[in-house]
Formats: sequence, C-alpha cells, structure tokens
Amino acid sequence: MSYGDAIEIGRQAIFVTLVTAAPVLLLSLVTGLVISIFQAVTQIQEPTLTFIPKIIVSAMAILFFGPFMLSMLTDFLSRTIIGMAHAIH
Repeated sequence: MSYGDAIEIGRQAIFVTLVTAAPVLLLSLVTGLVISIFQAVTQIQEPTLTFIPKIIVSAMAILFFGPFMLSMLTDFLSRTIIGMAHAIH
C-alpha cells in the first residue's frame, strides 16, 4: 500500500463521515433555528426549550436515516478491507 492509497482511504473516510452525519446535523440545525426564531418572536428565553426538540428530531433522523447510514459505513468498510487484501497480495 502506497502513500497515495492511504491518502485516498482517508479522503473517502472523510467523505463518508460527512455524508453519513449530514442528515442528522442538518435536521438538528433547522430545528434549532426554528426554535430560536420562535423564542425571539415570543420572547421566551428558556434555555432548555431548544434541547428537547433537537434530541427528539435527532433520534427520529437516526431512526429514519439509520439504514442509509449503516449501508454507507458497511460499504466503505468492505471496500477498504477488500482494497487492503488486494494490496497485500
């Protein structure tokens, strides 16, 4: 395995991490933004008001996108292991 192969595996790992985490992070971001706007409009400044909805939305996103996330991670891992096996032989 050369340095180029190791860099390519690292690049793919970063890409898979970004694609896997993006749905949960984006939905949490949108939820936090909506709640912040709601708090600004109603002048309710309760700090715990943002945590519960974001936790619920994150859990629902993980349940909904879980199969996609798992398939991305297992596909990456199998490609990496197969690539390493071919590089050794």
